[in-house]
Order: sequence, then structure tokens, then C-alpha cells
Amino acid sequence: MRRPVVRRLQAAVAALALAAATGVVLTSAPAASAATGSATGYATQNGGTTGGSGGQTVRATTGTQIHAALCGRASSSTPIVIEVEGTINHGNTTKVSGSSCNTAAGVIELKQISNVTIVGVGSGAVFDQLGIHLREAGNIIIQNVTVRNVKKSGSPTSNGGDAIGMESGVRNVWVDHTTLEASGGESEGYDGLFDMKDDTQYVTLSYSILRNSGRGGLVGSSESDRSNGFVTYHHNLYQNIDSRAPLLRGGIAHIYNNHYVRLNESGINSRAGARAKVENNYFKDSKDVLGTFYTDQAGYWQVSGNTLDNVTWSSPGGTTQPAGPDMKSTTTVNIPYTYRADAAGCVPDVVSRTAGAGTGLKVSDGNCSPQTPTPGPTDPTPGPTDPTPGPTDPTPPTGTNLSLGAGSDGSSKAAGTSYGDLRDGNLTTYWSPAGATGSASVKWASATAVSSVHIREAAGATGNIRTWRLLNGDTGAVLTSGTGAGAVTFPRTTLRKITFEITGSTGTPKIAEYETYAG
Repeated sequence: MRRPVVRRLQAAVAALALAAATGVVLTSAPAASAATGSATGYATQNGGTTGGSGGQTVRATTGTQIHAALCGRASSSTPIVIEVEGTINHGNTTKVSGSSCNTAAGVIELKQISNVTIVGVGSGAVFDQLGIHLREAGNIIIQNVTVRNVKKSGSPTSNGGDAIGMESGVRNVWVDHTTLEASGGESEGYDGLFDMKDDTQYVTLSYSILRNSGRGGLVGSSESDRSNGFVTYHHNLYQNIDSRAPLLRGGIAHIYNNHYVRLNESGINSRAGARAKVENNYFKDSKDVLGTFYTDQAGYWQVSGNTLDNVTWSSPGGTTQPAGPDMKSTTTVNIPYTYRADAAGCVPDVVSRTAGAGTGLKVSDGNCSPQTPTPGPTDPTPGPTDPTPGPTDPTPPTGTNLSLGAGSDGSSKAAGTSYGDLRDGNLTTYWSPAGATGSASVKWASATAVSSVHIREAAGATGNIRTWRLLNGDTGAVLTSGTGAGAVTFPRTTLRKITFEITGSTGTPKIAEYETYAG
């Protein structure tokens, strides 16, 4: 009965030792967070985004100290607010090891973790030639920081050349009042300023500056990477950007109240089935601000209230399909959250007074008037999501469990476990992957219709599975994705093999039963 207390004491002692070794300053009052305001846009969906609210506050002046703060937590999901001041660079960012982190030198690595706020304080926080990388992470806030000149080629390199990059099962991220900038395009060694790929969802970029780069950012790394989406961009300044402001491949985006100045080649590039709601933005001195470009796979848009000030358009043809000069909607997008959009005419003024790091975290009230928000993030009320992918259904499916009598296989399994334990109807036996991630499949000799699965974790391992994807094993297509094991529904699909892929976990995943149902 006393063991949990002992473990907590051991964790606290370890955290203090790590803090002492790396110079991290621990603040005892959780309420001392410098983060201000609450998440907006799609980051309020899927349970909301609160970052490290309620956790300990830590001050860091080096990248090593940021990593040490992550590694000093009791677990990879223990909430923490990291206040950053000064310049973070390659010289002061080393790898730190621990059971609650997975860091790397030369990049701020938020990998296989959750419930973290990184916020610039004091005289400011500058990540110089050093990117911020999120992978298999959830509930993250990044606020009031500058990230500049991150390179993918030349020296030094960091984060694949992305200022902020997200990939592999990332959920619920709010990036707010940041300045993301480069000093050229790909030929100078730079890549994107704000990139999302490989199943990244429920993200908001607000009140930020993106400038002097060949590529503003993308959603989806290729035409087939369509598992991303539900992204909001509002009250941002895009300045002197060649293209990708943003580039959308599949998914849903809400783009409003942004100020675009000097989009040199193209702007919002909706393609590969993407749908964007583009409203009350101000475009100035720019070319091809909206359309489908550099591909024959069309995207779609709903437009209203935008201002075009000295905007030029290419002639349509082939892989160039601009939305203008007479911009008309080609789809409709239903927005599941509440918001107040400023009139486009005042966007240049409002954005100039609110966007970027070091601007006092001011926000618009929807009436073209900047305001100082109330301190501290609050826990927003979860709202409905736009179309696919579907959320986890808490009600277990009924009917015949099609896994009984089927076959099964998967990725490398842990010692002492069996693929057969996935479908034996016995909750006391289980399968585990060899590591923190892996995949398991149920398969049939002939095509079988499936519309729901139920992933039952073994006793003592409930909650260990964090992020996952469900795949059509015949084609590799993503049927749906989410967080937390349980009952999952999706459009009825006929296949021979269905794969449950674990992309993130907080402990050893143990699947007692992988049940499948026709619905």
C-alpha cells in the first residue's frame, strides 16, 4: 500500500537531481504559468488543448534544460510548463535521457509525450538555427517564441529544415504568437516554417508571423498522405513567402483573418481533395493567392469576405488552376467551434498589432480591436469534429466477433506473447509489440465486411495505448485514427486484412483481444 508513495518520492528525488545537474529552475507554484489565453480553432476540439496547465513551472535558458525538464517529470504525460528565456542553439542543446522523454541533440524534441507548454518569457526566447519537432505527441502549447533560420542542408542542420514540424500521430497542438522565419528558400538550405504530416490533427496556428521563406508550410507530405487535417490558421502574417501559405493535401482547414503580403509564386494551395474555408483574409501584392497548383489532383475551397489588393493571377491550364480572378466557392465547410472574425479591411492593422513573439500576447475581440487576454489556459468544452476521421465510439459493438476463427499476424512481438492471443476470446492472454509501437492484424481467407473493431487492453495495461491508426491491410489506406484503445467505428469496408497500428504509448502496449464486427 505504501509503494505508490515511495515511487512518487523516488521520482521527485530524481527530478531534483536532474534539475541540479542541468541548471533547471523549478518553480513550486503551478499557477505561475506565463502562458496566456485559451486555445482557439480546431485545437479546441477532440477534448481541447491545455498544454501543461496545472503542472509544475520550470524556467530554462538552454535547450539542454528544456530537455531536462521533460525528462525530470514523473511520467511522459505529467503536465509541465517550461518558461524559456534567451537564445537556444546547437551549442546548448544536448540529448537528455529519462523514462519520461525521448530527446535528441540539435533539436527540441517533443517525442512520445503529452501535456506540455513551452512559452517565451522575460526578454524573449529565440530558437536560433534549431527547430522544434513534435512526434507522437499530444496536448502541446508553443507560445511567444521565435524560431529562425532552421536548415535542412548546409551547416548546422536541424529538424529537417522545419522551424516547427509535426508528424506521426500528433494531436491537439496550439502554436500562438510565434515568429517563424528563414533567410531564403530550398536552394539556401531551408524548408518549411510550419509543417504537418503523417496523421497530425487538431492544430491551430494563431497570431504568428511567417516570413522570408520559400515555403510557408504544408499539411501532408505527399498526395497520398491524407491522414492530416482539422487545422485553423487565423490572425497570422505571411510575408515574403514563395509558396505553401499553406499547402493542403487532404483534410480540412479554416483560414481566416490572415494578412498575406508578397506571396511570390502561390499562396493557399488546396489539392488532393483538401477542403478549405477561406474568409476575411487580406491579400496584398501577391500572385495566385488561392487555387490548386503543381498537381492535377484538385482541392476545394469556400470563400467569403476576402480583400484582394494588387493580386495577379496565372492563366488556368494543366497543373495550374487558380481560384481567381473571380474567386468562387467550390465546396462548403462546416466549422464546429465558435469564433468571431474581424472584417477583412481591418486585418492589416489588427495583425500588425497582435501577431508574433514579443507583442504582449494581444488578441482581437472580433471587432478590430486588440485586447490583452485573461491569464492561464482554460479547459475548453469538447465539441464535435468535422467529417472523417471518426472519433472513438465508447459503446462496444454488438454482434458476432469476426476475429474468432480468423488468422492474425503483426510486427515483431514481445517475448512470451502470441498473435493468436489477439483472437482467442481469452482476456487473460495478450499480444505485445517488441517496443512502444507496432502493429497487429486480423485476416480472413476471403473478403469480409467490417465496420467496427474493439481493442481490449489486458488487465493492468489499460490506457497504455495512446495514439493509433486503423488500416486497410489490403491497400494500406487509413480507415480511421485516434487516441486511446476501445471501440472504434468507421465506414463499412470489405477487405481480407485489417491492421491496428500503435503509433504512441505511455507504457507497454498489451492487447488482450482484437475484436472485429460487421456492424
